[in-house]
Amino acid sequence: MINERALREVVAATALKLAARGWVANHDGNVTVRLGGGRYLATPTATAKAAITAQGLLVVDEDGKRISGDGKPFSEIGLHLTVYKNRPDVTCVVHAHPPAATGIACAGSPLLERPFIAEAVVSLGPTIPTVPFAAPGAPACAALAPFVLGHDAVLIANHGVLTWGADAEQAYLRMELVEHLARIALAAAQAGGIKPLPESAVGPLLEARRKAGLGLAASAPPAVHGAPRPTAVVACAPSPTADVAVISPGRQPEGDLVKIIREEIVRSLKS
Repeated sequence: MINERALREVVAATALKLAARGWVANHDGNVTVRLGGGRYLATPTATAKAAITAQGLLVVDEDGKRISGDGKPFSEIGLHLTVYKNRPDVTCVVHAHPPAATGIACAGSPLLERPFIAEAVVSLGPTIPTVPFAAPGAPACAALAPFVLGHDAVLIANHGVLTWGADAEQAYLRMELVEHLARIALAAAQAGGIKPLPESAVGPLLEARRKAGLGLAASAPPAVHGAPRPTAVVACAPSPTADVAVISPGRQPEGDLVKIIREEIVRSLKS
């Protein structure tokens, strides 16, 4: 059974961490969590993330309309709903503007589109794509939708970063990893250029990702850039709503997961 009170504390704590890391400014960024029954907890608009409280969160429906709470839903709620409607395994979505990764998104640079660190392939998959810029609302949701099934983190052109996960901790840590990779990529570019991982190493790393239970599409081959993508639901467009299975916020203990990832990476590199 979902404990809404506990989830409110988790969302508020995540918002505070975004502010503390300097990944948001002014009223930037937003956090949502799936409650079940077509309901979602959401940070309100026009509120600094450092000022978010558990009591100040909103509950919204599948169309992003407020059910309870003071204030209004943020304008980008459709992006979060696009993720939820395409990924029944996801219970949290985080949006922020971490400077290095957002800079890469604003430059239209492909620095994060080819894998260059083994652990990151296991954690996030073979690539962190950039969603093309689109006007807010339905166009932005339509631009995001094709990327949701095969990825757990994306850059949004001229905007920022969106990550999602099985719970708030995983979604936040994925945001942290994207920014860490962005800083490494920028440093490598200044040092002579990034040397991607050999293609022969990527397959075994993706298999390690699949065995660790990471990513809905972890068992599928990596998507080829420019190839047709699976059909995705666009949350901003009117469509019949279906019951979605709610995944419990609990997941495999972090220590066990890290151990599995490390062992698979070592085995893959040795082979």
